[in-house]
Amino acid sequence: MTTILEMRDITKTFPGVHALKNVNLEIESGQIHALVGENGAGKSTLMKVLSGVYAHGDYSGDIIYKGEVQKFSGIADSEAKGIIIIHQELALVPLLSIAENLFLGNERASKGIIDWAETFSRSDALLKKVGLDEPSSTLITNLGVGKQQLVEIAKALSKEVQLLILDEPTSSLNETDSDALLELLVEFKRQGISSILISHKLNEVAKVADKITVLRDGETVSTLLCENTAEIENQIIKDMVGREISDRFPARRPKIGELLMEVKNWNVYHHIHDDRHLVKNINFSVRAGEIVGIAGLMGAGRTELAMSLFGQSYGQNISGEVYLRGAPVDVSSVAKAIALGICYVTEDRKEYGLILDDHIKHNVTLANLDAVANRFIIDDNAERQVANAYRDKVNIRCSSILQQVVNLSGGNQQKVVLSKWLFADPDVLILDEPTRGIDVGAKYEIYSIINQLADDGKGVLFISSEMPELLGMCDRIYVMNEGAFAGELSAAEASQEKIMRMIIKTNG
Repeated sequence: MTTILEMRDITKTFPGVHALKNVNLEIESGQIHALVGENGAGKSTLMKVLSGVYAHGDYSGDIIYKGEVQKFSGIADSEAKGIIIIHQELALVPLLSIAENLFLGNERASKGIIDWAETFSRSDALLKKVGLDEPSSTLITNLGVGKQQLVEIAKALSKEVQLLILDEPTSSLNETDSDALLELLVEFKRQGISSILISHKLNEVAKVADKITVLRDGETVSTLLCENTAEIENQIIKDMVGREISDRFPARRPKIGELLMEVKNWNVYHHIHDDRHLVKNINFSVRAGEIVGIAGLMGAGRTELAMSLFGQSYGQNISGEVYLRGAPVDVSSVAKAIALGICYVTEDRKEYGLILDDHIKHNVTLANLDAVANRFIIDDNAERQVANAYRDKVNIRCSSILQQVVNLSGGNQQKVVLSKWLFADPDVLILDEPTRGIDVGAKYEIYSIINQLADDGKGVLFISSEMPELLGMCDRIYVMNEGAFAGELSAAEASQEKIMRMIIKTNG
């Protein structure tokens, strides 16, 4: 194989931070090359250097693409060479059609007039290449996340991509959509297109990558050949975190106590379309000291269930009963839910869990301001003490509690979200994808915090799309499909095969 890309001695600094230190990366033509590392290791920064987000002159080192040194001044320069990056947060306009999104900024036009016939015919051809059978006139807002990801890839093909960079492309996808996307990368490989895959899902990386480069603390640690997939994951983890993690889930001896929360006959309808029944006659319970999982494919209704229980913050025509310690309670508003000791850690921390442009101190105390106020006036000293205490308690890695949350890694942002709710001192914590987009080292720390909460007698409802995570953490698992519970499994009897069998059976 010939080398299509070399990045030599790439160094990038920000004020007070050495983000990249003499990083080297070599990509071959028609190769899938994975880039892995903990949050903050420098993966995204390196790709921003490559794609021109950080222009030539903002870093030191050389980018050699197809044998020539490149000096990209912006994304347009790299795209003109066939280098296309697809970010984790998809850059699609929801209320425009697929076709309009595919050629946005690159319109099929003559003398300033768009040729819609060519736009739609070329769009349909591109969609066929990525295996998407939706009409190109379909609005983006009517597509699921998996199909939106395929639209982004089709958009890359429209720009005659030769090197495709994907940043956590499967983080929001279910297993079926993830497999389809990975197979598409393999097909691109057959066509001679090179791919750089950034992912925290090591099983996926080992499955499709030809080589894996590991970054740690802004430096290249190793480049591994994917030959023995059974052994490669352990080596990746060791290189990522600088130590071996013999067990990915911390040990725990459950101390399950009284019945804390019980939900009976819970029903929720779509927040706009009142004829769509999303959560159907759900019944479940959570005991003190218990971690209860909810498994299911994307679209099963897990988030809708969680948000509706948290002060009816999602849905309409909600019915059913909620009991805490045997007494019926009113959870019809977020304030009431918090007062009752129920909290919800959202799956989308950036949009709903944090005030990104504010600092750690304010974010930590946000859900329980009364505890740091005196006669409705915030006591700054008390707030600082609380924030520093939680910084130490959950090991938030930051320069100070006055650091803006937007500048933290994903794992540390999630620790701030957890700190916010821990300070509110809830009895029941609903955790929705609490480790999404977080590296394996930070995941272990989050798992340890969750275990400690259970040991302290809290009840935990744990929603996750990663089945190994549910199997490794939960005492019981409810399986959800198409808005209803398909079954319940104890930790002793649960397996990935049994969970999938329940889902398939209810689909059938």
